[in-house]
Amino acid sequence: MSDTPGGGQSGQGPDENNPFKGTPFEQIFSQMGGFGAGGGMPDLNALMSQMQSLFAPHDGPVNWDTVTDLARRAAAQEPDPAVTAVQSGAVADAVRLADHWLDTTTEFPSGVTTTAAWSRAEWIVETIPVWKVLVEPIAGSATQALGQAMPEEMRQLAGPLMAMLGKASGAMVASQVGSGLGALAGDVLSASDIGLPLGPIGKAALLPTNVTAFAAELPDVSADDVLLYLALREAAHQRLFAGVPWLRDHLLGAVAEYGAGMDFDTSGMETKLREVDMTNPAAMQDALAGGLFDPEPSAAQKAALEKLEVTLALVEGWVDEVVSQATAERMPAAAKLQETVRRRRAAGGPAEQTFATLVGLELRPRRLRDAATLWGSLRTRQGAEARDGVWMSPHLLPTAADLDDPLGFREDSVTPEQLSEEEFDAGLRDLLEGGSGTDSPPE
Repeated sequence: MSDTPGGGQSGQGPDENNPFKGTPFEQIFSQMGGFGAGGGMPDLNALMSQMQSLFAPHDGPVNWDTVTDLARRAAAQEPDPAVTAVQSGAVADAVRLADHWLDTTTEFPSGVTTTAAWSRAEWIVETIPVWKVLVEPIAGSATQALGQAMPEEMRQLAGPLMAMLGKASGAMVASQVGSGLGALAGDVLSASDIGLPLGPIGKAALLPTNVTAFAAELPDVSADDVLLYLALREAAHQRLFAGVPWLRDHLLGAVAEYGAGMDFDTSGMETKLREVDMTNPAAMQDALAGGLFDPEPSAAQKAALEKLEVTLALVEGWVDEVVSQATAERMPAAAKLQETVRRRRAAGGPAEQTFATLVGLELRPRRLRDAATLWGSLRTRQGAEARDGVWMSPHLLPTAADLDDPLGFREDSVTPEQLSEEEFDAGLRDLLEGGSGTDSPPE
């Protein structure tokens, strides 16, 4: 009889009990509660059910029903109470007041068409459509890498195995993303908290449970001030994305380009696969162990990452600047909240770091302070209209070099050199008066 939990022999730890140790499948099974620290064999019925879900027929490289299920299971590890009517009303009131304050800081019209108070599970469900756009290029790259690593003669012989390997890579990505989203759900404060437009267009949403936990870390600031400050940031994000129709696709496209440009290191994989006995499952596990899912940055990926980091910094810097204006004479605690949020965004919370590890992408505006300084300096010198007019075209946005000298951006010019004064004035009028944006959410 076993003397240890899980039925292993005395002296054996969970690693010795894990037939998938060292293979990419190990992380899948660990997400299902098996072979974890201190755990032995998992519930085989539950394991088979999850495996059937992971490998079930689905469109695209990832089964998003499985991602949603895994993410909600991960989020449910901590209490996730249903949102109350009182909380929903408080969020709606805070966003309404926030939009009123922002009217004095920018001529971009309000981008809020509806408000929402989400539980963590609701955040997962509401943001899945955008995560599909962001993650599927990564999954596609992984599947392609598997196929390229297999020798041509083996590819011809493998037949159905190639489809199985494609499903396996999609299953691995699904488990990673599900775990990452579950972790993020416990940390995010609003629909736009990580700088990307994750929620439905025009819906300003906050997560009361997470907001309450965030406020508890700031004992010198009232809960009402915390809620209003976060509502200001959410409403400012909504205003910018609605007022600059191309920005949403620009940001999401940069993330998609990053994923599509991912170059998986398959060195040594072809040699391994040539030596595989296709009738021996253990040999197949050994062949898939390590290396394949260690992505190496490609030139295209590095370019997409720089574009993404600069744009994220500019978005977050603009939000920081207009919220600072809106609160300057109204909220004494705003300076402390601004610094707290800046540090939180620049460093990334534990959940965000987890997601970066799993998906291979950090969503941190590393140069938020430089961007906020640039926007504030431009407004001081040329006014809010000139500051917001920069968003007229992606070609007018500050570059990484401009962030190196934020006080010098357009120091000697009133209008962009690329446009005549008449063209600039006409474009700015169109942007400020008609740029509410009618883009459909990503499929």
